[in-house]
Amino acid sequence: MDSTNDILKRIATRIRSSRLSRKWSIRELAERSGVSPRFLTSLESGQGNISVMRLHHVAAALHLPLHEIFAPEDEAPRGVIALVGLRGAGKSTLGSDLATRLGLPFHELDRLIEVEAGMSLGELFSLHGEEYYRRMERETLSQFLTQYDEAILSTGGGIVTHSPSLDLLIERCTVVWLSSSPAEHMERVLSQGDQRPMRGRTNAMTELQALLNSREHLYRQAHIHVENSRRPLEETAAELLVKVEEARENARAA
Repeated sequence: MDSTNDILKRIATRIRSSRLSRKWSIRELAERSGVSPRFLTSLESGQGNISVMRLHHVAAALHLPLHEIFAPEDEAPRGVIALVGLRGAGKSTLGSDLATRLGLPFHELDRLIEVEAGMSLGELFSLHGEEYYRRMERETLSQFLTQYDEAILSTGGGIVTHSPSLDLLIERCTVVWLSSSPAEHMERVLSQGDQRPMRGRTNAMTELQALLNSREHLYRQAHIHVENSRRPLEETAAELLVKVEEARENARAA
């Protein structure tokens, strides 16, 4: 059984890590949660024995489920391989191939969200907006991770911009960043018959490069990086398989 100090240190680590990932100051978290800066400082040092209600307010401000705050590190499995990257990175194609090679189920998070919402993503965005979608994305991801110990999961390109979802991916999954050049991202999207990136946008390629630049530091938090540019798909798939198998072997040996 964990001691009081162990539990307080675990809470301190999770709260501080989540706050810093959002680039919030202690004062900003205090304003969002209603808990004083002085007590939050004590909490993050592992000294503050917080009440359940105050912890609830802090966790809600950070969009952290309470059970994740208390879960020991060794209870956070990394058996789910989560693929991240911009649209056109090859997440669906390579993810499906990897799942077949490893004998694991393959799922696309956006499709799971559509099933949960009972509508397409386009309708979801139109009716409720991006903030609602991001909350639903986080909830669907959390639910998925309670259902699967091992699986391959393709995520939406913008999931890394939502700190609660990115935190959950990094903590609970083996995250793989599939990267390509902007030109190849665009070429793959257009080859799938989706003309939206170019419709009425003469600077679409410049915008795509800017989007990649703005997210690169987030994608680089992934545990594994596989470049999917200027080479045959089979070669990328082989590298992905080797790196994922190495990660799974290291996890089993730990």
